[in-house]
Amino acid sequence: MFAGMFPSRTLTLYLVRLFVTRILGVLLLLVLVLQMLDLLSESGKILAVPGNGQGEIWYYLSLRVPQLIARFLPYSVLLATLFTFWPLNQNSEVIAMRAAGLSAHQVLAPMLLTAAVISLASFVFNETVVTRTTGTLKQWSALKYAPLPKETGIKANVYLRDGTDILTATKVTGEGDAIVMTGVTWYRRDNGGMVVEQLRSDRASYAAPGWRLENPRRFEVRTTMQQQLGSQVVGTGITPAQVMVGKVDPDGQNVFELYRSIQALKASGRRTSELEGKWWHKFSGPLSALLMPLLGSVAAFGLARSGQLLVRAIVGMALGFAYFVVDNAALAMGNFGGYPALVAAWAPFMLFYLVGETVLVRTEE
Repeated sequence: MFAGMFPSRTLTLYLVRLFVTRILGVLLLLVLVLQMLDLLSESGKILAVPGNGQGEIWYYLSLRVPQLIARFLPYSVLLATLFTFWPLNQNSEVIAMRAAGLSAHQVLAPMLLTAAVISLASFVFNETVVTRTTGTLKQWSALKYAPLPKETGIKANVYLRDGTDILTATKVTGEGDAIVMTGVTWYRRDNGGMVVEQLRSDRASYAAPGWRLENPRRFEVRTTMQQQLGSQVVGTGITPAQVMVGKVDPDGQNVFELYRSIQALKASGRRTSELEGKWWHKFSGPLSALLMPLLGSVAAFGLARSGQLLVRAIVGMALGFAYFVVDNAALAMGNFGGYPALVAAWAPFMLFYLVGETVLVRTEE
């Protein structure tokens, strides 16, 4: 029964080969062009750091290219769908398939199967490669492309509150009681929220409770006086657990790490709707490649001589790009709490699946 869903073995392999080669070609072209444009703006910043050279440029490429592949793979599948169906329709090959008794779904089946494999490969690639490179690139960018420390578990630009007071750090390393902060600033505020005192220190460590600032420089706002102090303990209400989840980057964590971060934030009473939406989107996002052959299939059918082939291709492209617009809008609504996280991540996929099936059935089946 499964074999009956596909055309003959020869025709299936022919369609798969056409589809895969066009996906790879479009993806390679997009990544090359976009990476060159990206380097025009970033290479100057990288090379401006003393000691950076060609090696750092290649290192940046190794971190940036996986991001571009993950982001533009669904677009590549959409464009490859149109580039595959256009000549097949133009050369009357689709008409020959339909005349041989194949339904529109059977014509699409090899491409849908290929897109399903690509979606699975995309999910694995995102969770094993892209999350790691994204986290590293964000840390390196936060340090303005200065050499990365050898420590693991680095967090950059951490912002924490203790009542009305605020503790910030440019970098946090280590775990548990061994956490070390660098580039630390402590803002003491009055009940009205105005800063009355500022302490700056190069380093802070956990003092159980609180955080010990090493030789901080004190600035009093009222008198504008500065003073060098000995070690000071601040932020007694801030725990190491709060520091570790103080700034969760969903793009830099895989599904398992992000799930643990969400549970930790929930335990501390923090809002997690945005992170939950991102977690669900880690599953629904790669599946967007599976939708593209269905949405772009409108370019496959209809008579080429009718003069409507270009219009059909434009409609297929518009449907594909409309999905990405609605998907981003739904995620934004989920972040604001307008939609539940599950709905924000999966509703666009289900909506456009139904739209694609409706168009296909009403026009061709």
